Amino acid sequence: MAKISFNLNGEDVTVDADPGTPLLWILREELDLTGPKYSCGIAVCGACAIHINGEATPSCITPMSLVEGRKITTIEGLSQDNDHPLQQAWTEEQVPQCGYCQSGMIMFAASLLNKNKKPSREEIDEGMNRVLCRCGTYLRVRKAIEKVIRENG
Repeated sequence: MAKISFNLNGEDVTVDADPGTPLLWILREELDLTGPKYSCGIAVCGACAIHINGEATPSCITPMSLVEGRKITTIEGLSQDNDHPLQQAWTEEQVPQCGYCQSGMIMFAASLLNKNKKPSREEIDEGMNRVLCRCGTYLRVRKAIEKVIRENG
């Protein structure tokens, strides 16, 4: 066990954890943040996505040893009142069906738009291809992202 300190959703936190423990388990089980979901456990589905220093990252394979001193943002920290433009567009465009992958989708979309304010349709598809959606909401995801680009361009 080790004391590991990082900034989580704007607040400094310190946890006592095995450095090899995946960040996802600490977020969900120790810090009660259930936005990032466990699904594949091998970083291919994207349901567990969070931001580390602004970059979308799968938390299921990110060991605690790599988060020391870093800025971690979960879907819960993306906005205080779920008023982030992507969250609003997700609702307006009725993106979620089961909703399981949606926090990961939004975190990848936010990372994409932080790097590229006006991505092309192909860049959106490329940027979102790390999240698997069993419900097949990909067209609505693209539509929501394009809505944010148009309205916040």
